[in-house]
Amino acid sequence: MQREPAPSVAASATVAEASGAIGRGWAAPPLRLDLMSIFIVPGIVFALFVAVPLAALVFRAAQSGDILDSLQKPIVRDALRLSMVTSLFTLGLAVLLGTPLAYLLARSDFPGKQVVDTLIDLPIVLPPVVAGVALLMAFGRRGVFGDELGTLGIELAFTWKAVVVAQLFVSAPFYIRAAKAGFQSIDIAFEQMAYTLGASRLRTFLRITLPLALPAVVGGMVLCWARALSEFGATMLFAGSFRGTTQTMPLAIMSAMESDLYAALSISVILLAVSFVTLLLFRIGGRGVRL
Repeated sequence: MQREPAPSVAASATVAEASGAIGRGWAAPPLRLDLMSIFIVPGIVFALFVAVPLAALVFRAAQSGDILDSLQKPIVRDALRLSMVTSLFTLGLAVLLGTPLAYLLARSDFPGKQVVDTLIDLPIVLPPVVAGVALLMAFGRRGVFGDELGTLGIELAFTWKAVVVAQLFVSAPFYIRAAKAGFQSIDIAFEQMAYTLGASRLRTFLRITLPLALPAVVGGMVLCWARALSEFGATMLFAGSFRGTTQTMPLAIMSAMESDLYAALSISVILLAVSFVTLLLFRIGGRGVRL
């Protein structure tokens, strides 16, 4: 039986060289012009799909000619003031409660960590309407904890406090995820070095860890605030839509569409501008965030 010839030394060297290149991170060859042309077409189509409705919104608002006058209307002014106050309050609570939790998830291993991590992310994918129903069943007047809250003199449902609770429920996970990613990106050796020099854990966190993770933390704050500002479904069910009390800007748009189109357009343009600036700031300041 004739044996097959062994591969030549040159061929073996070529295979080894290729394997080494792959191990070092081999880069794919550039796309050909014809393939790039094929890829550009769906990209342009989707970009137009997003841009055209937004451009139409701005065009119709500018066509009305009285955007500034619409901003002075009570429904717009009240909704703008309430949204700003509640969203900033929500952001403060998210940072206060979410920062320790994000650091704990980034630096510690404990039983049930995956369950806790999943629960925190759940509001991101949960329909806002379901979140509103859940909050109402838990903290409403007839909810599971309604009697206990009533005994303590605390009333949440259909008040401005319910707006904050609904915003916090749906927006805090964005901050926690971003802060957690920022803490995980820091080499733990920096913290261990500070401990050996006599720094306490709190001092190390405030002087070493937090400044290093600041870009990710700021990016998470921006996303959290923007999500709180745009919250609709959970707020509608848990807080209602009472002008001057619980009617935020998204709820005011829905209300104004029935009677004052120009007011709805004005509020929509404001939210569009805020969303654009928010994403721009996130791109600039939140480069260390991996979502």
